[in-house]
Amino acid sequence: MARIVIIGSGIAGLFAALRLADSGHVVTVITKQRPIDSSTNWAQGGIAAILDKTDGEGLDSHISDTLTSGDGMCDEEVVRSVIEESGARIHDLLNIGVKFETDVDGGFHFVKEGGHSQRRILHAKDATGKEIERALNDAASSHKNITLKPNTLAMDLIQRQHQYPDAGIAGVWCLNQENDTVFTEPSDILMLATGGVGQLWSQTTNPPVATGDGLAMAYRAGAAVKDMAFIQFHPTALAIKSDRPFLITEAMRGEGGVILDEEGLRNWQEEMESAGGNASTILPGPFSFTLKHSPLGSMATRDIVARAIDQRLKETGEKHVYLITSHLDQEHLLNHFPNIQQRLDRHGLKLGQDPLPVSPAAHYIVGGLAVDEVGRPYCRESNAIMPSLYAIGEVACTGMHGANRLASNSLLEAVVYAARAANHIIESMPQTNDSQLPNWRADGLADLTEHVSLTHDRESLCNTMSREVGIVRRFNRLHRASRRLQLLAKEVDFIWRRALPSRQIVELRNLILVGQLVTEDAEKRTENRGLHYNTDLIDREER
Repeated sequence: MARIVIIGSGIAGLFAALRLADSGHVVTVITKQRPIDSSTNWAQGGIAAILDKTDGEGLDSHISDTLTSGDGMCDEEVVRSVIEESGARIHDLLNIGVKFETDVDGGFHFVKEGGHSQRRILHAKDATGKEIERALNDAASSHKNITLKPNTLAMDLIQRQHQYPDAGIAGVWCLNQENDTVFTEPSDILMLATGGVGQLWSQTTNPPVATGDGLAMAYRAGAAVKDMAFIQFHPTALAIKSDRPFLITEAMRGEGGVILDEEGLRNWQEEMESAGGNASTILPGPFSFTLKHSPLGSMATRDIVARAIDQRLKETGEKHVYLITSHLDQEHLLNHFPNIQQRLDRHGLKLGQDPLPVSPAAHYIVGGLAVDEVGRPYCRESNAIMPSLYAIGEVACTGMHGANRLASNSLLEAVVYAARAANHIIESMPQTNDSQLPNWRADGLADLTEHVSLTHDRESLCNTMSREVGIVRRFNRLHRASRRLQLLAKEVDFIWRRALPSRQIVELRNLILVGQLVTEDAEKRTENRGLHYNTDLIDREER
């Protein structure tokens, strides 16, 4: 029986593990912290899906919205196939034990988010990811064919033939964080489900584990990347100085929430006072600055809304704008968004009452490892498939999202490609690889006793990415970022080659490499599409 190793314990990794384990395969799941510490667990909004495959109108509408959001860069065949498969994958999740929200009649309660033309998003109030993660983790923890290895940090992939990516992957070197020892984990099939890269920026909605580990490891092993410049910033992260960014789900705007700046808020309040203070008669929508950027206003796609907010903050010098919900039914909001209200309680804020301070924060990488229709990465040099390696979830670029991800399509893509990758492994019956694997190079390495420099280097990295490779870009800033990242890479590589590994240096090494890939792709782009917006290109496009 083949040895299957999956790195990552979010929706993609655990769903694939369960499907493989149910078929009789023995699976090892490696995860950096606890199995529940994933981006999936932090996902609030939901999973977009058309449950009935015969609903042609619903399918076409979802496909159309996805293609529009992707700004002409989606792979239409991939989009159509994923959305047509969505109903089957939702039923799989239900069978595993996921409980989605239902209405008074017992049917599923669907919500609407930015860029969607209709309600099609299944959710579990405002903690959908947490519910999915609960069900998957419960099933995986009790499965006899699955071994979970928490507190285990994957450091580098082991190639079957060094310097020959086409030969495939034979295993992974891992750091056991409980005793700080490095061990070799052999594999016949290795699957990357390592999530995103949000920790590259100072403000992010991502969990601490989102440091681009899978992307960096695969790239060093010879894998190709694609569309790395497309970084999605969520427009509405709670912006309170004493607290980390906390995502305010897009479903809040789907229920009628509106984004206003200081001027819009003041003008709306003055109009309400003139009308006797009734918010139900004077709605905030027409007072939103976002209408200057899209007729959809606060419900435009994330790239448009995030850029609108970023521009407004630079114009005014303010640190945040406001998400307004006081014109909405408070009982309805508290019932549907209890997780958000619980977080707001820390700061004495109330849904349906107080303006919520929000600003954009790094959220999702649309690009990633270039993969085929079953999640197999391509070799960077030969463009051939890399044997025995798969990449699923946010670490992979399938062509589904194009230049900008449509809200709540990520969990759908993750579970569809997890099923495809698992099915391909089951059908292909992979062969075992009994070759002797090298141990980690530990001879002559010393304990890293000085950590202050690494802390400063990481702060410098995040500050550079936030200032120079953010929502709005310019060539001179990108070039400056490239130079700074190159210096950081040299400094960290010097330490890496001389010290025993630690989580701190492993993550920093990976983040710098991914930062370089993002910046390099942004420098090469000659047009503004979706999430990539370079002000230097505007004049060219208007000629």
